[in-house]
Amino acid sequence: MCGRFALTATPDQTAAFLGLAELEVFPARYNIAPTQPVLMAIAGLPQAPGSNLADRQPMLVRWGLIPAWVKDTREFPLLFNARSEGATEKASFRTAMRHRRALVPASGFYEWRQSGGKRGQPYWVRPKHGGLVAFAGLIETYAEPGGSEMDTGAILTVNASADIAHIHDRMPVVMDPQDFARWLDCRTLEPRDVADLLRPAQLDFFEAVPVSDLVNKVANTGPEIQERGVVGPEPGKARRQKPGADDSQMTLF
Repeated sequence: MCGRFALTATPDQTAAFLGLAELEVFPARYNIAPTQPVLMAIAGLPQAPGSNLADRQPMLVRWGLIPAWVKDTREFPLLFNARSEGATEKASFRTAMRHRRALVPASGFYEWRQSGGKRGQPYWVRPKHGGLVAFAGLIETYAEPGGSEMDTGAILTVNASADIAHIHDRMPVVMDPQDFARWLDCRTLEPRDVADLLRPAQLDFFEAVPVSDLVNKVANTGPEIQERGVVGPEPGKARRQKPGADDSQMTLF
């Protein structure tokens, strides 16, 4: 699964990676959690032949997809992940798979190795050679009873690659840049046409760094949560380096 991730690249770096014209200024975010706003990119309006304008557009969506047919969100589960194997058939994701496939930029994600049925050692899973990745995402616009609309989204997951499976058996679907256009093309390509893109990352693409349990708390939002650390035998105890926090990183969101 993918229940936390980070986006620490600059807006310019992120825009260039996704093929966007530009992005508004945003701070580095080290501990993005469900229900928070997340940046996604979708296909934009078609451009005239020879145009240099970007044909993708950014969206800020609530992480936690709500299908349009939901009557009472209080009785509906938080769908921040979608299993790619059944997304095309599942009522909650079928429409988004056909009409609103998206890219979710990230610097990496967090995963926990389970221990005795409890959340154990956390890991910061990042590209071994640095840079950004794009998770496969889905977007659904939900009309609230009062008439206002809210864009919501989920991250697609797949069976973990062999080098990550010892931590968790699921991982986000990672899109190769050369496949961005295919994945986002909902006008001419149906879900079955892009099913081959829903696969684990290549072996050795990621490296998993053990970190302290600071990441367990959403309130911890500074870069120190990515520093190498080992969770101790007592709950809530951890060995870490250079403690600190950046409480301002979420203020623009």
